[in-house]
Amino acid sequence: MEILKLENVTKKFGNYTAVNNVSFSVKAGTIFGLLGPNGAGKTTILRMICNIFNADSGEIKLFDQVVSSVSQNNIGYLPEERGLYKKPKVLEQLTYFAELKGMPRKKAKKEAIYWLEKLGASGWQNKKIEELSKGMQQKIQFISTILHSPDFIILDEPFSGFDPVNMELLKNIILEQKSLGKTFILSTHIMAHAEELCDEVCMINKGKVVLNGAISDIKNSYSKNTIILEFSGDMFDLNQFPELSLVTETNNRAVLKVNSPDFNTKKFLEEINNLVEITKFSVETPSMHEIFIDKCSEIIN
Repeated sequence: MEILKLENVTKKFGNYTAVNNVSFSVKAGTIFGLLGPNGAGKTTILRMICNIFNADSGEIKLFDQVVSSVSQNNIGYLPEERGLYKKPKVLEQLTYFAELKGMPRKKAKKEAIYWLEKLGASGWQNKKIEELSKGMQQKIQFISTILHSPDFIILDEPFSGFDPVNMELLKNIILEQKSLGKTFILSTHIMAHAEELCDEVCMINKGKVVLNGAISDIKNSYSKNTIILEFSGDMFDLNQFPELSLVTETNNRAVLKVNSPDFNTKKFLEEINNLVEITKFSVETPSMHEIFIDKCSEIIN
């Protein structure tokens, strides 16, 4: 069942086309990744879904209805530009935002306390927002997004400002909410987050769709042309292997791209075994990060 559908949606700001004929759909109970670099048009799409902007052409349907103010109480939206008031206390502010979404005050306060405890923030109830760190404010903003228990949740760069521990906590909550039937759009330019969490993705660059579909299908459409190599010793000279190009290199680890269908993996392995001590060698499909860079390069060129 589709909970959201965009058909040929375009949005311009003056002479600038921010979103160019974009179409995709989101199935209920899934995590859908809206991916792309900064300035790709992701936030404009999210704002149109939330009825903040109107599309110049095309159609957006949510819950099988054209988007309007009517659907807003069943949406949770975490914007990239955070929108908390600085002076009110945490519990007061969370209760207020939930009431705006139609939740009774008594229930809103009870749910706010529950979520503060769940995110390890129960001691913050009477603190003002301005007294909190960026990461702490981010937790409060996330709670305000899901507090009224919306069926459809939009997260625009939700991991910004989080340390690795709290990032993992947020990921687990997202997956937990998905298991309860909630539907997510996760907007990010970090491909690793999408690869870890999303069922399907739509990649946007310069306002246009460059890839759309299930992550497994997208990756399977690419041949196994990525070599993961871990080794002891100094990195060897790649010029002696013209069929390869270097994707990334750190201490004793390299990711290489195979550029020729005639490349002989076995022969390559035998040759470098004389140059370095190999601790790991694998040939894999490219990561979503590599795929996205590849597709974006096609647009540029």
